[in-house]
Amino acid sequence: MGLSRSAQMRRIKGRDTGPEVLLRRHLWAAGARYRLHLSTPGGRPDGVFPGARLAVFIDGCQWHGCPEHYVRPRSNAEFWADKLATNVSRDRRQTASLHAAGWRVLRFWEHEVYMDVAAVTVRVLACLAGESPSAEVALRVFKVDPVDLAGQVEDRHLVGLQLDGPERVDRQPRHTRKWRRPGVPQTVSRISHGASSHDLASSGPPAEPLDS
Repeated sequence: MGLSRSAQMRRIKGRDTGPEVLLRRHLWAAGARYRLHLSTPGGRPDGVFPGARLAVFIDGCQWHGCPEHYVRPRSNAEFWADKLATNVSRDRRQTASLHAAGWRVLRFWEHEVYMDVAAVTVRVLACLAGESPSAEVALRVFKVDPVDLAGQVEDRHLVGLQLDGPERVDRQPRHTRKWRRPGVPQTVSRISHGASSHDLASSGPPAEPLDS
């Protein structure tokens, strides 16, 4: 017998996920001090640098609509479609609220952290040093409609994080490449980027990585 919807939801970890903890360890090693899940105008980001007014989010590929790795579930389709739409809408509202309050926002996909945590760390440190986050349009899937009865062709609806941004629809064969976590990359050595000047209050050293 399959898991109930409530049981499925309980298995989706909301905090201290593997990629969050991995990035924290690298930021800590680089001298960057952050606050965890601090209340901000856009909710409670995964990492907060209050003095720099920088919010960092690590978004799971499946439930935040990664264009490369979101796979439409075959069972409980309506329930999971609502879950995806709710998450993406919240992501957009959070980002807009933070921007409106004068904050800068960095959002990373979990696969970005696992594949090249050193590069992600450098991007955070660059923002702490005064650089602006990239202005590139970060699309995410918010709805997928099967086109044929067998569900082998689908329309993938994508939007950016900007609330007034356009919607794009890509028709393609059913996407099946879900993100699978590889072995956790080895911790990189301390990165010298001047981040120690942002020695913000923190909740203490990061915990050990947790399975996601």
